[in-house]
Amino acid sequence: MATDFESQVLDFLAFMEFERGLARNTLQAYRTDLLQYGAFLAEHDVDATEAGPADVSDFLAALATGNGDSAPCSAATVNRKAACLRSFYRHLRRTDVISDDPTANLSAPRRGRKLPHVLNQAEIGRLLDSPRGADPAPLRDRALLEVMYASGLRASEVVGLEVGDVDLDRGFVRAHGKGSKERIVPLGSQAAAAVRRYLRSGRPEFVGTSDERKLFVNQRGGGLTRQGLYKIIRRHAKAAGLDGKMSPHTLRHTFATHLLAGGCDLRSVQEMLGHADVATTQLYTHLSNDEIKDIYFKAHPRASAKQPT
Repeated sequence: MATDFESQVLDFLAFMEFERGLARNTLQAYRTDLLQYGAFLAEHDVDATEAGPADVSDFLAALATGNGDSAPCSAATVNRKAACLRSFYRHLRRTDVISDDPTANLSAPRRGRKLPHVLNQAEIGRLLDSPRGADPAPLRDRALLEVMYASGLRASEVVGLEVGDVDLDRGFVRAHGKGSKERIVPLGSQAAAAVRRYLRSGRPEFVGTSDERKLFVNQRGGGLTRQGLYKIIRRHAKAAGLDGKMSPHTLRHTFATHLLAGGCDLRSVQEMLGHADVATTQLYTHLSNDEIKDIYFKAHPRASAKQPT
């Protein structure tokens, strides 16, 4: 014989199927989530119709932290289960089974933001050294990689660069960012030298007598595309023994992280990256702090020493 809670779940699922037209897989997921919630309440001698906000929060917290029998759930999974509970309790409130909805002011865990992958000094050195030789392609690739690491440009900004956007004498590049916003980003001496070599001995071989204005061009003399950029980066990443799935954003992340780790202030990095909100740039401070901690624990003689008991 079904319990009151099981009957409420079946009634809710029937409503969601016939009134809302939910797919069978979604209904099955809702059923699993609600039975898991019911089991949690039963362990704490709480009836679903009498559960308060604290009971719901305790359930979600238990999912997020895990226990001896199960691993912690991801933030996405916890959010999905929280959404299920909100729908369930709204149905109970709508059908007058309860008078107060315990999920009315529920705040589910925010989706975690994945920290971007960055290269260390040795890895970026191997990547930049990968293009070898004096042929047009390696000269272009070396200039391309140097500019990206030196300036932190987005993929669209790099392929959008024109020859006139780079001032090699004064050492800067003009980036055309999101929303047609322009910004000036410094260009280091090694990047400037690589671009000079490319403009002198590489690019002319590609463009010939064409009036192509784009700085970085393909072997047919046309402007380099985003797809072409990805292929170049991944080819050299593989040659350097790095992750073959590395993207242009990896170089952008590495640029920002290395600047912050080297003592550059957050506002300056924000300007160079073209972030509208400094909170976006602050993501890189976590990466820098992690790098600093790694250095500390490897270098400090007493940092990782076993403490006396």
